[in-house]
Amino acid sequence: MSLILGISAFYHDSAVCLINDGDIVCAAQEERFTRRKHDPEFPVNALRFCLDEAGIKPSELDLVAFYDKPFIKFERLLFTYLSYAPLGIQSFLQAMPLWLKRKLWLKSLIQEELKGYTGKIIFPEHHYSHAASCFYPSPFEEAAFLTMDGVGEWTTTSYGIGRARDLKILAEIKFPHSLGLLYSAFTYFCGFRVNSGEYKLMGLAPYGEPRYVDIIKRELVDIKDDGSFRLNLKYFNYMVGLTMTNQRFAKLFGGPRRKPEDRITEREMDLARSIQAVTEEIMLKLANTVHKATGMKNLCLAGGVALNCVGNGRILREGPFEDLWIQPAAGDAGGAIGACLYAWHKYLNKPREPIEERDRQKGSLLGPDFSDEEIESTLKKYQARAMRVSEDELIKKVAQLIAEGKVVGWFQGKMEFGPRALGARSILGDARNREMQTTMNLKIKYRESFRPFAPSVLLEDAPEYFEIDKESPYMLLTAYVKPDKRNPVCKEDENLKGLEKLKLPRSKIPAVTHIDYSARLQTVKEQDNPIYYKLLREFKRLTGCPVIINTSFNIRGEPIVCSAEDAYKCFMRTEMDYLAIGSYLLDKKSQPQWHEPREVWQSQFPPD
Repeated sequence: MSLILGISAFYHDSAVCLINDGDIVCAAQEERFTRRKHDPEFPVNALRFCLDEAGIKPSELDLVAFYDKPFIKFERLLFTYLSYAPLGIQSFLQAMPLWLKRKLWLKSLIQEELKGYTGKIIFPEHHYSHAASCFYPSPFEEAAFLTMDGVGEWTTTSYGIGRARDLKILAEIKFPHSLGLLYSAFTYFCGFRVNSGEYKLMGLAPYGEPRYVDIIKRELVDIKDDGSFRLNLKYFNYMVGLTMTNQRFAKLFGGPRRKPEDRITEREMDLARSIQAVTEEIMLKLANTVHKATGMKNLCLAGGVALNCVGNGRILREGPFEDLWIQPAAGDAGGAIGACLYAWHKYLNKPREPIEERDRQKGSLLGPDFSDEEIESTLKKYQARAMRVSEDELIKKVAQLIAEGKVVGWFQGKMEFGPRALGARSILGDARNREMQTTMNLKIKYRESFRPFAPSVLLEDAPEYFEIDKESPYMLLTAYVKPDKRNPVCKEDENLKGLEKLKLPRSKIPAVTHIDYSARLQTVKEQDNPIYYKLLREFKRLTGCPVIINTSFNIRGEPIVCSAEDAYKCFMRTEMDYLAIGSYLLDKKSQPQWHEPREVWQSQFPPD
């Protein structure tokens, strides 16, 4: 038995993973415990969970891996500040105390948190951690990999080959030229939070027109035929300042950035559509180059840009690869998994055993779970009124409630690792209900009405509703709704602009059909999540439809719920109708009055 701990920390989405002889035992993000979204701090709570889950002490660990090389990252920061001095002095002074007090002394910090551990601590390069996180858990014996993010140490994009236990990077693009930072610059300019609001930008894109594509390609980014690119740095401020863009950028696009509380205008919609189009172009060109350079038939993706499910969907449909596998926690959290697996396969040179017809990620259900006894204790604490039922009865009742138009909080089994709810910490609704998207956005999530919802669909029924013939277990691919499931659009409807397009029910499953007929779907098979699969199957038996809405169990700005207490609080703070938690079913109408004022808890969770 060989136990390896992987850690990612100090940028965003800190996380910990534990593996045993190359098998992923558990993994969790720090935000789920602290309730601070994208928490970047050293993941003490996630660390404690992983050790407790495995029933071990720090002294029993054989190796610890941190997901990047802090000294090289520090070198990049110093070099950048010196290159632009004195312009970067403000951000330099703000960053240095944390580096000098903590980040440069990571070995000491890790040893302090892992009292009793005296073994080796290794530091794989950031993009090797990304590459390891997507290739090693994939179902492929050999594959190409492509990693794209903001920046690691120096690298922002890399590609290479994975074969069995081996992993090799063949080419890289270096900072400050970064696809992730380019996309985040537009996220910032459109008034959303960097490293958090990129989903909003992607969801907003179909409402706009690509009218700024030529300006972006002429002024901001020079894209080569092979997908490599260079940014025109005179428009950006992330090298030296505390903002992503500067006055030149604002002048280029007709005025200052949108303030977060301001109304979203046609300009923001068009900017979102335009940068999404440019990003997809780069992703497709890079995929073609990787295929030519490696000759591989399969591709693995990681890095924050790999969370762009629209771009991923285009690579699958239009690219040269037969199949894709994308790390569910593609951002920095997944670096904890990558660091572990790099240590096992690359550093220790241990074999990678093939697994037939399944990846090694275990459905990404790798976090804490809670017994009925623990759940009951929480419910008693809040004097909640609940009905305890068998699993079969719970499935039947919840399927019926969803069919009746009720919104149900679903808290079952191990928590997901990564940013997507996959049927363990989910809010569920009827995809056939044309009012459900607006209802869930405004009354449950308390967020913008334009945000699309994702469908969960039985794997075997996915091709009947969506233009896809592959699995999408981690909600990281978009596919179009099949033409025979779409609703016809009349001439008057074609003249609608912007958010007016929300009014149209575009398909037989309107609540999960975006205005361009796309959906960010999750295909569900029994092997990955048996109880969730059974729920979908029962819903199909009742209604004839194998598709339901699956959105994350949280409100705007809040991390996905982790504990039974988190779930009950979120249930009571929103207008959810029912909560299915373990073996218990709760009706909102039967609960004690919730006295916490909305402004109090909303202030804890700032919008993305």
